[in-house]
Amino acid sequence: MIVVRPTQGGTVSAIHVKDLGMTFRAPLREEGLRAAASSLFKREYREIEAVREVSFDLEPGEIVGFIGPNGAGKTTTLKILSGILQPSRGDVRVLAHVPWRRERAYLRTIAMVRGSRPIGGPGELTVLDSLRFQQVVYETPDDAFQRALAELREMLDLDPILNRQVRALSLGERMRAGLAMSLVYRPRVLFLDEPTLGLDVSAVGAMRRFIALYARETGATILLTSHYMADVESLCQRILLIDKGSLRYDGPLSRLSAALSPFKLVNVEVTSGTGPAWERFGEVAEASADRATIRVHRDQAPAATARLLAELPVTDLSVGDPLLESVMDRVYREGVA
Repeated sequence: MIVVRPTQGGTVSAIHVKDLGMTFRAPLREEGLRAAASSLFKREYREIEAVREVSFDLEPGEIVGFIGPNGAGKTTTLKILSGILQPSRGDVRVLAHVPWRRERAYLRTIAMVRGSRPIGGPGELTVLDSLRFQQVVYETPDDAFQRALAELREMLDLDPILNRQVRALSLGERMRAGLAMSLVYRPRVLFLDEPTLGLDVSAVGAMRRFIALYARETGATILLTSHYMADVESLCQRILLIDKGSLRYDGPLSRLSAALSPFKLVNVEVTSGTGPAWERFGEVAEASADRATIRVHRDQAPAATARLLAELPVTDLSVGDPLLESVMDRVYREGVA
Protein backbone atom coordinates (compact mmCIF):
# COMPACT_ATOMS: atom_id res chain seq x y z
CA MET A 1 0.00 0.00 0.00
CA ILE A 2 1.14 3.54 -0.74
CA VAL A 3 0.81 5.75 2.34
CA VAL A 4 1.79 9.40 2.01
CA ARG A 5 0.09 10.81 5.09
CA PRO A 6 1.94 12.17 8.12
CA THR A 7 1.25 10.29 11.33
CA GLN A 8 -1.35 12.05 13.48
CA GLY A 9 -0.46 12.39 17.12
CA GLY A 10 -2.62 13.12 20.15
CA THR A 11 -5.97 12.90 18.32
CA VAL A 12 -8.68 10.36 19.05
CA SER A 13 -9.87 8.89 15.76
CA ALA A 14 -13.52 9.19 14.79
CA ILE A 15 -13.08 5.97 12.79
CA HIS A 16 -10.39 3.40 13.60
CA VAL A 17 -9.89 0.35 11.37
CA LYS A 18 -7.09 -2.15 11.97
CA ASP A 19 -6.43 -5.31 9.93
CA LEU A 20 -10.04 -5.53 8.77
CA GLY A 21 -10.92 -8.68 6.84
CA MET A 22 -14.17 -10.04 5.44
CA THR A 23 -14.55 -13.50 3.92
CA PHE A 24 -17.77 -14.75 2.35
CA ARG A 25 -18.69 -18.36 1.56
CA ALA A 26 -20.23 -18.84 -1.87
CA PRO A 27 -21.78 -22.16 -2.98
CA LEU A 28 -20.09 -24.07 -5.80
CA ARG A 29 -22.42 -25.71 -8.30
CA GLU A 30 -21.91 -27.25 -11.67
CA GLU A 31 -24.42 -26.76 -14.47
CA GLY A 32 -27.19 -29.25 -15.13
CA LEU A 33 -30.07 -30.94 -13.32
CA ARG A 34 -27.88 -33.67 -11.83
CA ALA A 35 -25.63 -31.08 -10.21
CA ALA A 36 -28.65 -29.14 -8.94
CA ALA A 37 -30.11 -32.27 -7.33
CA SER A 38 -26.76 -33.25 -5.84
CA SER A 39 -26.33 -29.80 -4.29
CA LEU A 40 -29.48 -30.34 -2.23
CA PHE A 41 -27.73 -33.06 -0.23
CA LYS A 42 -24.08 -32.09 -0.39
CA ARG A 43 -23.06 -28.52 -1.00
CA GLU A 44 -19.51 -27.34 -1.56
CA TYR A 45 -18.34 -23.79 -0.99
CA ARG A 46 -15.53 -21.50 -2.01
CA GLU A 47 -14.26 -18.61 0.06
CA ILE A 48 -14.20 -15.07 -1.32
CA GLU A 49 -12.05 -12.46 0.40
CA ALA A 50 -13.98 -9.22 -0.06
CA VAL A 51 -11.75 -7.18 2.28
CA ARG A 52 -8.12 -7.99 3.11
CA GLU A 53 -6.23 -6.57 6.10
CA VAL A 54 -7.45 -2.99 5.63
CA SER A 55 -6.25 -0.38 8.13
CA PHE A 56 -6.90 3.37 8.37
CA ASP A 57 -7.95 6.11 10.79
CA LEU A 58 -10.22 9.09 10.14
CA GLU A 59 -9.96 12.16 12.32
CA PRO A 60 -13.00 14.14 13.52
CA GLY A 61 -14.22 16.54 10.83
CA GLU A 62 -12.44 14.87 7.89
CA ILE A 63 -14.16 14.35 4.53
CA VAL A 64 -12.38 11.37 2.97
CA GLY A 65 -12.96 9.87 -0.46
CA PHE A 66 -13.16 6.06 -0.54
CA ILE A 67 -12.72 4.97 -4.15
CA GLY A 68 -12.00 1.89 -6.23
CA PRO A 69 -13.36 -0.30 -9.05
CA ASN A 70 -16.65 -2.16 -8.81
CA GLY A 71 -16.28 -5.14 -6.50
CA ALA A 72 -13.19 -3.68 -4.81
CA GLY A 73 -14.67 -3.86 -1.29
CA LYS A 74 -16.02 -0.34 -0.77
CA THR A 75 -19.64 -1.17 -0.01
CA THR A 76 -18.67 -4.17 2.15
CA THR A 77 -16.42 -1.90 4.22
CA LEU A 78 -19.17 0.70 4.59
CA LYS A 79 -21.63 -1.98 5.71
CA ILE A 80 -19.15 -3.11 8.38
CA LEU A 81 -18.54 0.45 9.59
CA SER A 82 -22.27 1.13 9.78
CA GLY A 83 -22.95 -2.13 11.65
CA ILE A 84 -24.85 -3.98 8.92
CA LEU A 85 -22.16 -6.67 8.62
CA GLN A 86 -19.84 -8.25 11.19
CA PRO A 87 -16.33 -8.77 9.80
CA SER A 88 -14.44 -12.05 9.80
CA ARG A 89 -11.49 -10.46 11.59
CA GLY A 90 -9.96 -7.14 12.59
CA ASP A 91 -10.60 -4.29 15.00
CA VAL A 92 -13.08 -1.52 14.14
CA ARG A 93 -14.17 1.42 16.29
CA VAL A 94 -16.46 4.25 15.22
CA LEU A 95 -16.72 6.96 17.88
CA ALA A 96 -15.34 4.31 20.27
CA HIS A 97 -18.25 1.93 19.48
CA VAL A 98 -18.04 -1.54 17.93
CA PRO A 99 -20.43 -1.04 14.97
CA TRP A 100 -21.94 -4.53 14.67
CA ARG A 101 -23.10 -4.51 18.28
CA ARG A 102 -25.62 -1.92 17.02
CA GLU A 103 -26.03 -0.21 20.37
CA ARG A 104 -28.69 2.51 20.36
CA ALA A 105 -26.14 5.10 21.45
CA TYR A 106 -24.07 4.22 18.39
CA LEU A 107 -26.93 4.18 15.89
CA ARG A 108 -27.92 7.69 17.00
CA THR A 109 -24.48 9.02 16.04
CA ILE A 110 -24.12 7.64 12.49
CA ALA A 111 -26.00 7.72 9.21
CA MET A 112 -25.58 5.87 5.92
CA VAL A 113 -27.04 7.32 2.72
CA ARG A 114 -27.03 5.25 -0.47
CA GLY A 115 -27.63 6.89 -3.83
CA SER A 116 -29.10 3.63 -5.11
CA ARG A 117 -31.76 3.71 -2.37
CA PRO A 118 -31.92 7.15 -0.76
CA ILE A 119 -35.15 6.58 1.19
CA GLY A 120 -36.55 3.62 3.06
CA GLY A 121 -39.92 3.27 4.71
CA PRO A 122 -43.51 3.63 3.48
CA GLY A 123 -43.89 5.59 0.25
CA GLU A 124 -47.36 6.73 1.34
CA LEU A 125 -45.93 9.01 4.04
CA THR A 126 -45.19 12.63 3.28
CA VAL A 127 -41.62 13.86 3.64
CA LEU A 128 -42.58 15.75 6.81
CA ASP A 129 -44.22 12.67 8.32
CA SER A 130 -41.12 10.63 7.44
CA LEU A 131 -38.94 13.19 9.22
CA ARG A 132 -41.19 13.04 12.30
CA PHE A 133 -40.95 9.26 12.20
CA GLN A 134 -37.15 9.61 12.33
CA GLN A 135 -37.54 11.90 15.32
CA VAL A 136 -39.40 9.17 17.20
CA VAL A 137 -37.04 6.36 16.16
CA TYR A 138 -33.92 8.28 17.19
CA GLU A 139 -35.54 9.81 20.28
CA THR A 140 -34.68 13.35 19.24
CA PRO A 141 -36.04 16.03 21.61
CA ASP A 142 -38.62 18.28 19.98
CA ASP A 143 -36.58 21.48 20.31
CA ALA A 144 -33.53 19.81 18.71
CA PHE A 145 -35.73 18.35 15.97
CA GLN A 146 -37.29 21.72 15.17
CA ARG A 147 -33.86 23.41 15.00
CA ALA A 148 -32.50 20.69 12.72
CA LEU A 149 -35.61 20.77 10.54
CA ALA A 150 -35.39 24.54 10.12
CA GLU A 151 -31.74 24.28 9.05
CA LEU A 152 -32.37 21.38 6.67
CA ARG A 153 -35.36 23.12 5.08
CA GLU A 154 -33.07 25.95 4.10
CA MET A 155 -29.97 23.93 3.24
CA LEU A 156 -31.82 21.32 1.14
CA ASP A 157 -34.70 23.48 -0.15
CA LEU A 158 -37.26 21.13 1.40
CA ASP A 159 -40.32 23.40 1.51
CA PRO A 160 -41.62 22.45 -1.98
CA ILE A 161 -41.61 18.72 -1.10
CA LEU A 162 -42.38 18.61 2.64
CA ASN A 163 -46.07 17.80 2.19
CA ARG A 164 -45.68 15.47 -0.79
CA GLN A 165 -45.73 11.68 -0.57
CA VAL A 166 -42.33 10.06 -0.80
CA ARG A 167 -43.41 7.80 -3.67
CA ALA A 168 -44.28 10.86 -5.80
CA LEU A 169 -40.80 12.41 -5.61
CA SER A 170 -38.29 12.54 -8.44
CA LEU A 171 -34.85 10.96 -7.92
CA GLY A 172 -33.26 14.29 -7.04
CA GLU A 173 -36.08 15.09 -4.62
CA ARG A 174 -35.81 11.63 -3.05
CA MET A 175 -32.10 12.18 -2.53
CA ARG A 176 -32.73 15.50 -0.77
CA ALA A 177 -35.45 13.94 1.37
CA GLY A 178 -33.25 10.94 2.16
CA LEU A 179 -30.42 13.18 3.30
CA ALA A 180 -32.80 15.17 5.49
CA MET A 181 -34.11 11.95 7.08
CA SER A 182 -30.54 10.80 7.75
CA LEU A 183 -29.38 14.13 9.18
CA VAL A 184 -32.36 15.38 11.16
CA TYR A 185 -30.97 13.70 14.31
CA ARG A 186 -27.53 15.28 13.68
CA PRO A 187 -25.20 12.25 13.24
CA ARG A 188 -21.51 12.81 13.93
CA VAL A 189 -20.35 10.28 11.31
CA LEU A 190 -21.84 10.10 7.82
CA PHE A 191 -21.30 7.31 5.28
CA LEU A 192 -22.23 8.44 1.76
CA ASP A 193 -22.40 5.70 -0.88
CA GLU A 194 -22.65 7.24 -4.39
CA PRO A 195 -24.70 10.26 -3.21
CA THR A 196 -24.95 11.84 -6.69
CA LEU A 197 -25.90 8.64 -8.53
CA GLY A 198 -28.42 9.40 -11.29
CA LEU A 199 -28.78 13.10 -10.45
CA ASP A 200 -28.84 15.82 -13.12
CA VAL A 201 -26.09 18.45 -13.33
CA SER A 202 -27.95 21.02 -11.23
CA ALA A 203 -28.82 18.50 -8.51
CA VAL A 204 -25.24 17.20 -8.41
CA GLY A 205 -23.88 20.70 -7.78
CA ALA A 206 -26.45 21.33 -5.06
CA MET A 207 -25.64 18.00 -3.39
CA ARG A 208 -21.91 18.73 -3.30
CA ARG A 209 -22.49 22.19 -1.82
CA PHE A 210 -24.75 20.74 0.84
CA ILE A 211 -22.28 18.03 1.89
CA ALA A 212 -19.49 20.60 2.25
CA LEU A 213 -21.77 22.96 4.19
CA TYR A 214 -23.00 20.23 6.54
CA ALA A 215 -19.45 19.12 7.33
CA ARG A 216 -18.31 22.70 7.92
CA GLU A 217 -21.22 23.61 10.21
CA THR A 218 -21.41 20.39 12.24
CA GLY A 219 -17.83 19.09 12.24
CA ALA A 220 -19.10 15.68 11.12
CA THR A 221 -16.71 13.02 9.81
CA ILE A 222 -17.69 11.90 6.30
CA LEU A 223 -16.58 8.84 4.33
CA LEU A 224 -17.67 9.26 0.71
CA THR A 225 -17.69 6.69 -2.08
CA SER A 226 -18.25 7.78 -5.67
CA HIS A 227 -17.29 6.73 -9.19
CA TYR A 228 -17.53 10.40 -10.21
CA MET A 229 -14.09 11.87 -9.62
CA ALA A 230 -15.59 15.37 -9.74
CA ASP A 231 -17.45 14.53 -6.49
CA VAL A 232 -14.23 13.45 -4.84
CA GLU A 233 -12.15 16.36 -6.16
CA SER A 234 -14.70 18.94 -5.03
CA LEU A 235 -15.12 17.57 -1.49
CA CYS A 236 -12.09 15.53 -0.38
CA GLN A 237 -8.47 16.33 0.34
CA ARG A 238 -7.63 12.79 1.39
CA ILE A 239 -8.22 9.58 -0.57
CA LEU A 240 -8.43 5.89 0.34
CA LEU A 241 -8.12 3.68 -2.74
CA ILE A 242 -9.16 0.04 -2.43
CA ASP A 243 -8.65 -2.61 -5.12
CA LYS A 244 -9.38 -6.34 -4.92
CA GLY A 245 -10.14 -5.93 -1.22
CA SER A 246 -6.78 -4.36 -0.31
CA LEU A 247 -6.06 -0.73 0.52
CA ARG A 248 -3.63 0.47 -2.15
CA TYR A 249 -3.34 4.19 -1.40
CA ASP A 250 -3.93 6.43 1.61
CA GLY A 251 -2.92 10.03 1.16
CA PRO A 252 -3.61 13.47 -0.31
CA LEU A 253 -5.78 13.79 -3.40
CA SER A 254 -3.10 16.07 -4.87
CA ARG A 255 -0.58 13.20 -4.97
CA LEU A 256 -2.86 10.40 -6.11
CA SER A 257 -2.12 10.75 -9.82
CA ALA A 258 1.63 10.76 -9.21
CA ALA A 259 1.35 7.68 -6.99
CA LEU A 260 -0.65 5.64 -9.51
CA SER A 261 0.75 6.65 -12.89
CA PRO A 262 4.28 5.79 -14.07
CA PHE A 263 4.12 8.62 -16.61
CA LYS A 264 4.70 12.36 -16.81
CA LEU A 265 3.18 14.61 -19.46
CA VAL A 266 5.53 17.05 -21.16
CA ASN A 267 3.68 19.97 -22.77
CA VAL A 268 5.87 21.74 -25.31
CA GLU A 269 5.37 24.60 -27.78
CA VAL A 270 7.86 25.65 -30.47
CA THR A 271 8.34 28.60 -32.80
CA SER A 272 5.66 28.72 -35.48
CA GLY A 273 6.52 26.76 -38.59
CA THR A 274 9.25 24.65 -36.98
CA GLY A 275 7.15 21.72 -35.76
CA PRO A 276 9.20 18.50 -35.71
CA ALA A 277 8.29 14.83 -35.85
CA TRP A 278 7.12 14.70 -32.25
CA GLU A 279 7.26 10.92 -31.94
CA ARG A 280 11.07 11.15 -31.78
CA PHE A 281 10.73 12.41 -28.21
CA GLY A 282 8.24 9.95 -26.75
CA GLU A 283 4.67 8.72 -26.95
CA VAL A 284 2.54 11.50 -28.43
CA ALA A 285 -0.69 12.03 -26.48
CA GLU A 286 -1.82 14.89 -28.72
CA ALA A 287 -0.09 17.19 -31.19
CA SER A 288 -0.40 19.94 -33.77
CA ALA A 289 2.25 21.54 -35.96
CA ASP A 290 3.68 23.77 -33.23
CA ARG A 291 2.73 22.13 -29.93
CA ALA A 292 2.42 18.68 -28.42
CA THR A 293 1.79 16.71 -25.25
CA ILE A 294 4.29 13.88 -24.93
CA ARG A 295 3.96 11.00 -22.45
CA VAL A 296 7.24 9.80 -20.93
CA HIS A 297 8.16 7.58 -17.98
CA ARG A 298 8.79 9.56 -14.81
CA ASP A 299 12.45 8.67 -14.58
CA GLN A 300 12.94 9.74 -18.21
CA ALA A 301 11.25 13.14 -17.88
CA PRO A 302 14.43 15.15 -17.09
CA ALA A 303 16.27 13.67 -20.08
CA ALA A 304 13.27 14.20 -22.37
CA THR A 305 12.89 17.86 -21.43
CA ALA A 306 16.63 18.46 -21.79
CA ARG A 307 16.56 16.93 -25.26
CA LEU A 308 13.56 19.02 -26.32
CA LEU A 309 15.25 22.22 -25.14
CA ALA A 310 18.50 21.30 -26.86
CA GLU A 311 17.07 20.27 -30.22
CA LEU A 312 14.04 22.53 -30.73
CA PRO A 313 13.26 26.29 -30.67
CA VAL A 314 11.07 25.90 -27.57
CA THR A 315 8.87 28.86 -26.61
CA ASP A 316 7.04 27.16 -23.74
CA LEU A 317 7.49 23.91 -21.81
CA SER A 318 5.86 22.39 -18.74
CA VAL A 319 5.86 18.99 -17.07
CA GLY A 320 2.91 17.62 -15.11
CA ASP A 321 1.03 14.54 -14.00
CA PRO A 322 -1.74 12.97 -16.10
CA LEU A 323 -5.27 14.14 -15.38
CA LEU A 324 -6.64 12.31 -12.36
CA GLU A 325 -9.78 11.31 -14.26
CA SER A 326 -7.75 9.52 -16.93
CA VAL A 327 -5.61 7.78 -14.30
CA MET A 328 -8.69 6.58 -12.42
CA ASP A 329 -10.35 5.44 -15.64
CA ARG A 330 -7.40 3.10 -16.15
CA VAL A 331 -7.56 1.93 -12.52
CA TYR A 332 -11.28 1.16 -12.81
CA ARG A 333 -10.69 -0.82 -16.02
CA GLU A 334 -7.45 -2.60 -15.15
CA GLY A 335 -7.02 -2.36 -11.37
CA VAL A 336 -3.94 -1.06 -9.60
CA ALA A 337 -0.66 -2.33 -11.02
